[in-house]
Amino acid sequence: MLDKHPPAIESPRYNRGKAFWIGMGLLVIAILILLFKTAGVGAQAPPPAEPCLQCHVIPGLEKKLPNGEKLKLTISAESFARSVHGSRLICSDCHAGYITAPHPNRNIDNRRSYSIAQYEVCKKCHFANYTKTLDSVHYAMLNKGNQNAPVCTDCHTSHDVTHPDKPRRAISQACSACHTAISKTYVTSVHGKALVEEDNKDVPVCTDCHGVHNIHDPRIESYRLDVPDLCARCHTDETLMDKYDISTRVVQTYLSDFHGVTVSLRQKQSPDSRTTEAVCTDCHGVHDIARVESTNSPVMKANLVKTCQKCHPDAGPNFPSAWLSHYEPSPQKAPMVYFARLFYLAFIPFMIVGLSIHVMLNLWRAITHR
Repeated sequence: MLDKHPPAIESPRYNRGKAFWIGMGLLVIAILILLFKTAGVGAQAPPPAEPCLQCHVIPGLEKKLPNGEKLKLTISAESFARSVHGSRLICSDCHAGYITAPHPNRNIDNRRSYSIAQYEVCKKCHFANYTKTLDSVHYAMLNKGNQNAPVCTDCHTSHDVTHPDKPRRAISQACSACHTAISKTYVTSVHGKALVEEDNKDVPVCTDCHGVHNIHDPRIESYRLDVPDLCARCHTDETLMDKYDISTRVVQTYLSDFHGVTVSLRQKQSPDSRTTEAVCTDCHGVHDIARVESTNSPVMKANLVKTCQKCHPDAGPNFPSAWLSHYEPSPQKAPMVYFARLFYLAFIPFMIVGLSIHVMLNLWRAITHR
């Protein structure tokens, strides 16, 4: 029997319209979900540290260690909130296993051994920088059993970690915790004064010369031979040197004289061999670099003989006159050297060309009169 009401046949246009509105509905739903998630991410803070801070903001909270030392357990909630980790990490990210209370009892011999053991946590997020520290002089000392060698938290602190260069002088202040005497010398230098008194961001701090995480031993010979290259990083920068009216030719003039030529050869051929040729720091100082026009500058004319005598004990009052300093020969400065150089620039090519013609004429004569 035929059905009295057969199913209606939908037109292709109707099907396309229906599919369009279904698609639009799904798109709207997807956009709403995306907006909801985005808003949720912006508003959602990382898991709060308040449960831990309920106890760890109590003043005087500490743990007595077997050697009699006291490990302070009180932290500042404000400092932690201002730190670079305050909005990213929770306590258990670094202090694994302390989620529940009361905390498990762990054997801690002394505060230093705890710091050394705990700093390994930093590599979970900062693996690249941690790896660099393994090549540093600090890690070499630590590996030899020197527990006073600095680890991450000694330089960056623990709960109030901030950007290391804000302010920039904080870098050198961190180093001064161990290198107190050197720091006192540095802050009186032309670089240190500009940094501390003027907050000048152009001057070098400790890490600019010694490295950041892969700090090398400055006592090894290869480091000493690299000193001209270290100084050249700033002193060949024309934009930077123009600000202070300093010539960028100082490195080039050094590399052109007898000191620089020898150092360059040693650096290429045997960088680990001992050399006595002067590098920048031998004349200008290391951490106590002064303005060249300052009365206490070792390169002032009045002090220059004494500076030369460090390497040349028999140097007399006229000894420094054999050195052009960082000046380039000119008719006004060292005219004899200037004109002698011009003479040889013309004479040497003339001799080479003349000898070549002489040899060729001899060969031609020998061939034609054979």
